[in-house]
Amino acid sequence: MSKQDLDGGDLVVKCLLKEGVTKIFGLIGGELTRIYDAIERWGREAGIDTVMVRHEQAGGHMADAWARATGEIGVCLGTAGPGVSHLIPAVAAAKADSIPMLIIGAQIARMFDNTGIMQGDLDQMSLMKPITKLQVSVENPYEIPQAIQRCIKTALSGRRGPVYLELRETALVRKATDAELKKIVDPEKYRPLLRPSGNPELIDAVIEVLKKAEKPIFIAGGGTVASEASKDLIKISEMYKIPSLTTVLGLGSISINHKTYAGSYPFANTFRKAASEADVVIALGCKWDYTTFYGTAPLWNQNQKIIQVDIDPKEIGKNRHVEIGIVGDVKAVLNQLLTHMEAQLPKEKVSEWSEWNNYLQDIRKFDNEIIEKLLESKKTPMKPERLIIETLQSIPPDTQLVIDGGDIAIFTYGLISNFQRSTRSTFTSIGMGHLGVGICYAIAVKLAKPNKPIVCLSGDGSFLFNVQELETAIRLNLPIIIIIANNCAWGMLKTYQKNNLKKRYCDVDFPPINYAEIAKGFGCYGEKIEDPEEFQPALKRAIESKKTAVIDVSIAFESPPAGKFLGLYKKSKGLFEN
Repeated sequence: MSKQDLDGGDLVVKCLLKEGVTKIFGLIGGELTRIYDAIERWGREAGIDTVMVRHEQAGGHMADAWARATGEIGVCLGTAGPGVSHLIPAVAAAKADSIPMLIIGAQIARMFDNTGIMQGDLDQMSLMKPITKLQVSVENPYEIPQAIQRCIKTALSGRRGPVYLELRETALVRKATDAELKKIVDPEKYRPLLRPSGNPELIDAVIEVLKKAEKPIFIAGGGTVASEASKDLIKISEMYKIPSLTTVLGLGSISINHKTYAGSYPFANTFRKAASEADVVIALGCKWDYTTFYGTAPLWNQNQKIIQVDIDPKEIGKNRHVEIGIVGDVKAVLNQLLTHMEAQLPKEKVSEWSEWNNYLQDIRKFDNEIIEKLLESKKTPMKPERLIIETLQSIPPDTQLVIDGGDIAIFTYGLISNFQRSTRSTFTSIGMGHLGVGICYAIAVKLAKPNKPIVCLSGDGSFLFNVQELETAIRLNLPIIIIIANNCAWGMLKTYQKNNLKKRYCDVDFPPINYAEIAKGFGCYGEKIEDPEEFQPALKRAIESKKTAVIDVSIAFESPPAGKFLGLYKKSKGLFEN
């Protein structure tokens, strides 16, 4: 590559390579061709590749899942106008779950503003403002290195999240010089790579609270995963016999093979007992939002002391008042706590907390008994719980699990506490409650972890949101398995109409579609299952096919056990009159 060959597209690719980016997800568009051309000419050889999708939204979801799976920043592209606007749902879902993404959007050259040019006259910066941490627009190649560095620094600093970089066409097509190349520096030259510890005085204050605690618990959220603090949590939890919960985003931070694990979702009995009886709760990168029922009664004891650790000061005390709020990285704060506990905490507390932990572990046995009873069901169509349990029992422990849907997701969250999950192995869009991520997440996770089996549990409604990406999976020869829980309905809305509107069902029912046949048309392995006894053999055949596989399973329309608890916390928050 000669000096004369360099343009803005080359600069973008060189900047991304410096950051360790190996995959870019998206659809090529007119203004973006210089980036794609740089990758085609020399980028792949240097270690970066494109993943062509069939819709920009899917590319956004894939970048999101890549970041969740690897801990790295995910990168996606959208061309001017429709390309950028198609990314909006994926970016919003990533922001809700604090996922670091770099969204690169093309824009027409400024000379064409307000001319009525095709795909122009859209204020993309304002469009992205509510759903990204930062928006930067550049017009010339010399601005590109600093702009990318600023964006990535923002995405990975503090509470992580998506950022938007808009590249005017002039920034990409104009020639670049050696001066611009020299602006591309190593990450440690412009952003901190170590994350902040907590205030030492507050760490000492936590120790004083723990000295009086009789029933302490940890609850680990997405911040625990983001800071790679799983091993630290397990160490301190098991050493001091402090029971540990997780949120859905914290799944795998500690799990069923550890003796102090107490559940990952409020529908599990052990979780509810721990939450309602604990006198001290140490929340680690955990939002007090709808997934934790806002920290309200009756799930949570309102007399318990809350110690909240979060990288984002805005989260401290949000929805639930705290005894002590520590702004800092979860991994760093856990190590501070461990050092101070070893030096200052009376050893007899371990025996006291061990009794509390044993009490909760006995309750876990009851959850396992419930599972055995659910498996005895011979009901046709299949009970959704049985489908989930048989799936989770059949897959290897290292399977990467994608959860996509409404009711089927709620059923899965409620049962997942009884199955082994490792960190960064469970993928779901819970903050936004976004449908249609399943196929997209499964593709990206398989690309990130090619040696791991991938299983996606999807609802029939959510499956069709991005069904076109089956072609992407087939083209990339990815052996992922998609299991559709088919109840011919928008289940969550039908449940609401059933429970609150006297079964006046409106726009919630689907015809009996055979999704397996649709999948076959893409070149996938597909099976339609009506008999519950046929599910296990079908799953075995799908695995043996070594292809992208879709198993369409007819299930009964049933409401998850959410109604009772949702009603309780909504009432406590005053969200409804009855």
